[in-house]
Amino acid sequence: MNAPATDGRAARSRATRARVAAAATRLFTAHGYAATSIQAVAKEAGVATQTVYYAFGNKPAVLKEALDQAVAGDTAPVATLDRPWVRAALAAPDAREQIRLHVEGTSGVMERVAALTEVVRAAAGSDPELADLWRTNVEHRRQVQEVFARALADRGALRPGLEVSEAADTALALLCPEVFTLFTVHSGWTVERWSAWARDAVLRQLTHLADPPAEAPGGR
Repeated sequence: MNAPATDGRAARSRATRARVAAAATRLFTAHGYAATSIQAVAKEAGVATQTVYYAFGNKPAVLKEALDQAVAGDTAPVATLDRPWVRAALAAPDAREQIRLHVEGTSGVMERVAALTEVVRAAAGSDPELADLWRTNVEHRRQVQEVFARALADRGALRPGLEVSEAADTALALLCPEVFTLFTVHSGWTVERWSAWARDAVLRQLTHLADPPAEAPGGR
């Protein structure tokens, strides 16, 4: 009989965490991690400072939650590899469509998360908790890329001699937030232009599908 009340409290708690994470994202990306206090985040979120401490414990935990929600795009406890866009890409009918859906999904993630990952990377040098968060984030991204690379290998699409691990490393570099930011912020590219470049880069670097057709015997 207490279930409705319990469910209501859980829903309010999730909503509060989402508001705090969104507020923290705005402040961290606008002013930097060090210059943003818990008090400022609470004020931006419209909650008491103690509420933030109660929900998260400390500022690194707030940044971690903000990063997690930016990657996911919501507060649902669903792992990246179980997200609909990932499942759709892995279930694509061929390698080219897998890459197209892979880059399309990555583009959506990058639009939400690129600026925040820069905050984490910049703060990692002076905060051990954030250094661990940065390492974990990179490791997680590589694990996701390895799943996609193995799927290409299973389709027989990887370039001859290219190991799955090297393909994953290459995809990690091509589809990382630093490169996305370099193109879309510092070079002024649109997200659509970056996506087209990324599709072509992944296709050329990871697969044999972009190779020119072999010349027929006796051809010139």
